[in-house]
Amino acid sequence: MTEIKEPWGLSVLGAGHVSAEPRLAQVRLAVDLLAPTPKEAFAQAGAAVARLRTVLREHGIPDADVSGSRLALQSDFKGYGAERTFLGYRCEATYTVQTEALDRLELLIDDAVRAGANRVDEVRFEVRDKPALRDEARRRAVAAARRKAEVYADACGVRLGPVLHIQDVDPESLGMRSHGSRIGGDPESDGVLAPGAVRVEAAVLLGFGLLA
Repeated sequence: MTEIKEPWGLSVLGAGHVSAEPRLAQVRLAVDLLAPTPKEAFAQAGAAVARLRTVLREHGIPDADVSGSRLALQSDFKGYGAERTFLGYRCEATYTVQTEALDRLELLIDDAVRAGANRVDEVRFEVRDKPALRDEARRRAVAAARRKAEVYADACGVRLGPVLHIQDVDPESLGMRSHGSRIGGDPESDGVLAPGAVRVEAAVLLGFGLLA
């Protein structure tokens, strides 16, 4: 039998979200090459990086919208133990590219791969004013929690008292996802992300006092 420890009122979880049309995309690209010597690895990767930079400028993307890493070199092996064999030297550089030209995104990625970015790690769609959307999602989460609390209080024949506790909850800890997956955690979360929309989520735990 489940026992309620330290009963003091009513505690409910509320989740809310706001969907908005994406305004920009962030693409994570990588130049990842393997060569028999460090010199060749640096030379090949450096040439690919130069071609990639040229392509990005041709697409009108300023250097300020490209964040990258220096060329990193490491030995690469295959297998384990006695069967471990040396493959060569792997040289890698990663970049995050931001663009508002969503209608040319597919062409941008294709040109970047042709230039030498042989790895596309992630493509994310974002909105400009995300903090404002997050604030609205939080308001909706509070409203959802209050509605739920009112139903419980009415079903128990009591009145809902003042808010005694507010706890911000990380939506990701509830299994909430922003890319078309069914939301978990709060069973009353509704809907699947519509294609072409960025979904901003929030969740809150509210504690209410109860009045007879």
